[in-house]
Amino acid sequence: MAARGVGLLTRLSLSAQRSQVQCPLRRLLSCPGTVAADLRREEQSSGSAETGSEDRTPKKRFSEVQNERREQAQRTVLIHCPNKIDEKKFLKFLSQHGPINSHFFYESFGLYAVVEFCQKESVTSLQNITRTPSLGPEAAIPFKSRYFNLKLRNSSNQTSELSSIQCSNQSSPSSKKLYQLLCCAESVDDQLNTLLREFQLTEENTRLRYLTCSLIEDVAAAYFPDCAVRPFGSSVNSFGKLGCDLDMFLDLDEIGKFTAQKTSGNFLMEFQVKNVPSERVATQKILSVIGECLDQFGPGCVGVQKILNARCPLVRFSHQASGFQCDLTTNNRIALKSSELLYMYGALDSRVRALAFSVRCWARAHSLTSSIPGAWITNFSLTVMVIFFLQRRSPPILPTLDYLKTLADAEDKCIIEGYNCTFVRDLNRIKPSGNTETLELLLKEFFEYFGNFAFNKNSINIRQGKEQNKPESSPLHIQNPFETSLNVSKNVSQSQLQKFVDLARESAWILHQEGKDRPSPSSNQPWGLAALLLPSVANNVSLSKKKKKPASERIKNLLDSIKSSGAENSTATNGRRAISTQA
Repeated sequence: MAARGVGLLTRLSLSAQRSQVQCPLRRLLSCPGTVAADLRREEQSSGSAETGSEDRTPKKRFSEVQNERREQAQRTVLIHCPNKIDEKKFLKFLSQHGPINSHFFYESFGLYAVVEFCQKESVTSLQNITRTPSLGPEAAIPFKSRYFNLKLRNSSNQTSELSSIQCSNQSSPSSKKLYQLLCCAESVDDQLNTLLREFQLTEENTRLRYLTCSLIEDVAAAYFPDCAVRPFGSSVNSFGKLGCDLDMFLDLDEIGKFTAQKTSGNFLMEFQVKNVPSERVATQKILSVIGECLDQFGPGCVGVQKILNARCPLVRFSHQASGFQCDLTTNNRIALKSSELLYMYGALDSRVRALAFSVRCWARAHSLTSSIPGAWITNFSLTVMVIFFLQRRSPPILPTLDYLKTLADAEDKCIIEGYNCTFVRDLNRIKPSGNTETLELLLKEFFEYFGNFAFNKNSINIRQGKEQNKPESSPLHIQNPFETSLNVSKNVSQSQLQKFVDLARESAWILHQEGKDRPSPSSNQPWGLAALLLPSVANNVSLSKKKKKPASERIKNLLDSIKSSGAENSTATNGRRAISTQA
């Protein structure tokens, strides 16, 4: 996938041994009160989902975060460095062009540094002293970007004096490492929080995503000077994991936007433009040109594919320097609005992301999802199912979209392509839930709920937060939150849905059995989430004595065993209650 093998070094962090030497340099390079400082404070409180410990600090709007990240990226440069470099001298050299706010190193086809200056003027100053390389018999296409290549003068004399930059691995953990971490956890709640911390996008990875979009924007701005290239989807909705693709769209809405302040007198000025038959044709032409430009002139852009006849035309390419697989569309504002909605749901309650990450990881472990398009359930569909489930709790953990719409004011009103995408955008106006259920209980009852859901007649609808009759015959129907006539899971086949149901029932049974007889952490036996994520382990736990029975009979027997023992287990140890098998 996109960021496979990408290793990131944490931001400039001064150890106790180096503090005396580098404190003056840190004072020189730091900018108090900058966006990065705010983001560091936010990062310290992320990645934990303790029940009943909600953060009371004011939460930023999605648009505020986007604008701050974009502005931060515009002050940032990407530098391909030698494998060995003196970090202190490197920073001192760059600080000649202005104070540096932060930096980090990562590996992807070489060693790279991401350096954020405090002012945009520092980037211009660095560009002004940068030369176009001489390539001998080959010719270089001159392009003044923020992607640089650093070379050492008299490198042969300096190499022996330089130390290697130590890069920590920020890719998703291996199955073995994840297994060990989960088995050593104190509780199922701790397991879910551990998985979230290991898989969620890091601060550095997020900054690299916005920087990549900003570099692509520099290319597109040659044709459309007031355009913006904005990330959407998993990169910004708080549900993205390390290694996910980078979805971005070319926003042209600000170009030539009419405002009353621009007019005076009896005259009205309009730009001379080319006319095309339809909006789709315009999109195809724009993406065709931008795709060609990225292919021919975009530094680090390789494997460019122009997929212009798709329902949503796009340009697909790999950004070699960052390691991301990128999809570029244009004016995809509904997708950005969906990203904002998921961002809000993820920020409203700390349990939402922990549960969603675990369910999605469970689905991938059992091949219910795939990076290859097909009849599988998508991560987006699973996330919507988690949101719907949390809306159905008593009391609800998440509000419905219709309720969020009632809290909206005139500033929040949003109509895109005729679709009403209005909902309150200020997180601080939404009352926190009084629900205090543990993640362990929520995980178990998620599997029970959807293991017994009437998929044959009901659809999932987070606008109203209740089951509704299916408007079509697709095996799985999940209503698009904004384009309500669309089914986001229309691709899912009956066999894949049945596989999901069977595995959900098995997982509910495994967690229920463990509630009665849980192995101790010191036994090094898979338990809780670990038992669910490793297919071979899960199969051994639930199927070792039932290998010859068909899946439907096996599941029926499992549920019957739960039902028959429900009365005697209703007052189980630690107050755990037996799961219900009623839909």
